[in-house]
Amino acid sequence: MNKTNISLGFSPCPNDTFIFDAMVHQKIDTQGLQFDYILADVEELNRRAFSKTIEMTKISFNAFFSLAEDYVLLNSGAALGENNGPLLISKKPFIIDEIPDLKIAIPGKNTTANLLFTIAFPKATNKVEMLFSDIENAVLTGQVDAGLIIHENRFTYASRGLHKIVDLGEYWENLTGMPVPLGGIIVRRDLGETLIHKIDAILRRSIEFAFANPQSAYDFIRQNAQEMEEEVMYKHIGLYVNNFTLELGDKGKQAIRLLYEKSLENGLTKPVSKDLFIKPK
Repeated sequence: MNKTNISLGFSPCPNDTFIFDAMVHQKIDTQGLQFDYILADVEELNRRAFSKTIEMTKISFNAFFSLAEDYVLLNSGAALGENNGPLLISKKPFIIDEIPDLKIAIPGKNTTANLLFTIAFPKATNKVEMLFSDIENAVLTGQVDAGLIIHENRFTYASRGLHKIVDLGEYWENLTGMPVPLGGIIVRRDLGETLIHKIDAILRRSIEFAFANPQSAYDFIRQNAQEMEEEVMYKHIGLYVNNFTLELGDKGKQAIRLLYEKSLENGLTKPVSKDLFIKPK
């Protein structure tokens, strides 16, 4: 396919702006490709992917499992957590046995946070979908009993007097011994194998550039991180950008397959006939 412009979606969160900065701003050789990007909340990106209108996007693994007939996961760009994951928080300290009785804010039904929560607590069904950045305030004001938080909110909830009920990353690692798959970068299969491998290689170079020049992306990160403190910005990057982001490797792929299998076992997704991952070159 002789394409030069690729539509790309990613979130304004620091980990995404950090890894994509070099490729969208031509700081590396993009081999003649131009990436026309949009920034959106992860659940909005999930919805856009379901419409099949975007060619390349950040995606929650929960959404990806339903889209894998049409999209394939790249080797680079994924967020897999070790010793971290979505947190269930509350204003009043609840115990785990009380979770099924609570009204809980979630950052979107298609998010991996919701998938992990549903696997862990299938009887907790009183959920309210909200923009992830609104959940802390909803808990503080009593709109909900508890909230499932992602992204930078894990660094701010305690300072606002909120309590952690459970860390779903810890839950997953205790259950499986694997890192928790949070999100990845997918490309539409109809772009063809050659172009998909080219895009994957460009993304890898963009991440390598970011690792080698961590201050280069500062302006792009800062302008999209809104009122986030610089310390929180870089904690966020340190937490979600790691060796799995550069290359999934066998362990990363194993963790994603395991999450897919758990999703199938729990009736939360349908079987996929195609391989989730791009073919080795």
